[in-house]
Amino acid sequence: MTNRTLKAIAAAALIGLTALTLPAPAEAGRGYGYGHGRGYGNGYGNGGWGGGWGAGLIGFGVGAIVGSALVAPREVYVVPPPPPPGPAYYGPVSYGPPAWTPDWYTYCAQRYRSFNSRTGYFVGYDGLPYFCQ
Repeated sequence: MTNRTLKAIAAAALIGLTALTLPAPAEAGRGYGYGHGRGYGNGYGNGGWGGGWGAGLIGFGVGAIVGSALVAPREVYVVPPPPPPGPAYYGPVSYGPPAWTPDWYTYCAQRYRSFNSRTGYFVGYDGLPYFCQ
């Protein structure tokens, strides 16, 4: 984690701990009146705003701080692609007659049904053309 993230988490923890340790004032008789005199409460026994709004605002503040710390931009490292493969090795050349001789034409025509005598290529099982050797 970065230093900024640790500071944000520590601040959020401090705010949350402070909110939990603050004493709530005990006001006996206030907010529970029945419309007598001084205007405390709204007559329903909850004293107006109540404690739920304060806890909700503190929770919103803590969530905003922690959320911004977790979504903070980070460094992104891009790995370069691997280099292209080197030249392929096709193995030894087969031992047939030299190319473009009458024996070569005969050999390739008998060995490969798809042999084209004008180009010297045949079509393999994979559908790709290959030069007859």
